[in-house]
Amino acid sequence: MSADQVLEVATKLFAELGYDETDVGLIARAAGVEPAFVGQEFGGKADLYKTVMLKADEAEHAAISAALAQFTGTPEALHRMVDAYLDFFAANPMLVLLWMHRWMGDAADIPELEEAYTRPLLDEILRAISPLLPPGVETRYFVWMIVWCVYGFLTGGVLERRRSERTVKPAELARFRTYLHWVIGRLVA
Repeated sequence: MSADQVLEVATKLFAELGYDETDVGLIARAAGVEPAFVGQEFGGKADLYKTVMLKADEAEHAAISAALAQFTGTPEALHRMVDAYLDFFAANPMLVLLWMHRWMGDAADIPELEEAYTRPLLDEILRAISPLLPPGVETRYFVWMIVWCVYGFLTGGVLERRRSERTVKPAELARFRTYLHWVIGRLVA
């Protein structure tokens, strides 16, 4: 088992159980390695978690930065950026769960991740889309509204989806995307 495979197992366990409920022994057993291997490759549990979150952030940043690079300051460009965000997290449900655990107070002893990982990309997005929003629409809450909607949809979904289903059906994703575009269109009109 390679370090990358251990990282994959750790990502799944941290996403499913949270940082606080996952120990290095569990990760090692699930990965088929000795706990000492995990320690040698990643340090302690906190360092492994930081590596998992860094990889998650790098993947998100790459997906959103590509949309930001093509952002032209139009409502259509905003829709494309939101689509990139939605598509990224729909394709990476474990990453949604990692952040949802953080929102619920998981890994509270590792407080610096939001500032280190989320803040830089958030600030880029805020600067890019702020000119599109009419007076009275606060840019920060506009962006967070999209985040909350996407995370809520992907983790809770709609009543028609079974709770055990991890992936969203393409038709359901398309309906949500249409609705999200409608809401955004009303706010930037």
